Amino acid sequence: MTFRFTSHAMHEISRRRIPIALVQETLEQPEQIVPERLGRHAYQARKRFPNGRTYLVRAIVDRSDHSVRTVYATSKIRKFWRMS
Repeated sequence: MTFRFTSHAMHEISRRRIPIALVQETLEQPEQIVPERLGRHAYQARKRFPNGRTYLVRAIVDRSDHSVRTVYATSKIRKFWRMS
């Protein structure tokens, strides 16, 4: 699937210093896809960053047009992780 990044998403990736390769990996092979508000979904995966720490990368995607609306990384993995 091909995703389109909004200008806001690209700005946030840059501002938050999230390696684009980790974002691409998260979109192509998410560990989870969870529903969010407004009909969007969070593609999320635990990723090790260059600093050696593991963060949850979350890409919020509007599945109607496959646009990535925003991206962020959080250390609060338990807050967002959904147990099966």
